[in-house]
Amino acid sequence: MAYEVGLWRIGGSGEPVRVTSGAIPLESQLETLIAQDPTILGEPLMIIGRQVPTDFGGFVDLLGIDGDGTLHVLELKRGRTPREVVAQILDYASWVKNLSHDDVLAIYGASRQESPFETAFSALFGVSPPDELNTDHRLTIVAHDADPATERIVGYLSSFAVPVNVAFFRYFEDEGRRYLARTWLIDETKPSRTASVQRRSGTKETWNGQDWYVALGEDETRAWDDARKYGFVSAGGGTWFSRTLISLPSGARIFTHIPKAGYVGVGTVTGEARPAHEAILEIDGELRRFTDLELKGSYRHKGDEHDETLAEYIVPVTWIQTVPRDSARWAQGMFANQNSACKLRNKFTLDHLYKEFNLTDLEG
Repeated sequence: MAYEVGLWRIGGSGEPVRVTSGAIPLESQLETLIAQDPTILGEPLMIIGRQVPTDFGGFVDLLGIDGDGTLHVLELKRGRTPREVVAQILDYASWVKNLSHDDVLAIYGASRQESPFETAFSALFGVSPPDELNTDHRLTIVAHDADPATERIVGYLSSFAVPVNVAFFRYFEDEGRRYLARTWLIDETKPSRTASVQRRSGTKETWNGQDWYVALGEDETRAWDDARKYGFVSAGGGTWFSRTLISLPSGARIFTHIPKAGYVGVGTVTGEARPAHEAILEIDGELRRFTDLELKGSYRHKGDEHDETLAEYIVPVTWIQTVPRDSARWAQGMFANQNSACKLRNKFTLDHLYKEFNLTDLEG
């Protein structure tokens, strides 16, 4: 099926004047245009590599990543696309599928970008990178035209949820000005079988075996000043909030983060999580009931007297170093998560925190 895109300029007397269309003079020129502004493909993308070598001897024209951590393989053809390009991009996909978290960062680093991956990702998408990268990938052939065999094959693969599509570009010149117009072989705004396919497990950075992230949400329920003074972290109000905090093992090193502020402390877990009304903390060598302490937060939730799953859970901590909330440590691209606790794998974040809190045992 031929896709015709026409462009007309309204002349000085109001008459339509057709603008001449043709193929982009150079494939490298199209690659540069997309690398400069990937949104011309329809969504924000961060290009992490150009002419990326695969293990099979090929080169991916452009490799990008979106805000969900999905990798995008872009194969560019200046003119008419033969059906062989479909086999080529599927071959690239078989390589991309197995890229680890570290592989993705290495590809980005090899492209000599000015900013660290995490900083650039956060600046573009407004959020920190997801803990898992490459949970999915998408394949896009970019061309002026495609032969009928290519269209049939791509349509067939798409009907079986293979994430492949063709973006057609038309190049126009008119009185010294140049224009690009884009359309798609498959309308991605329509529901398809692709939407029902379960995303595969992605890859994470290697965990060093000791460092954990803890989110301490400040409100009338809990206060960082309390946690800092008496040595604890807490979460509660439902199983979703408390279950990850309860999983913290004794001896774990935690980095405590206040949402929308930054990291405020590093310490070592010294005991298991207990509901606030049962918790006992050691303060200045003396064991004291948590509920007997002078606290700014209430550490109570509606209904918790009848349902322990709603309770605020307290985890005792020996602080290594803390700072006030208004001196919280933060840099664009650092890790943050909605879970109350999780393993802290992100090396970019750990590099910053080890430096800020004067720790010296960062691996790697």
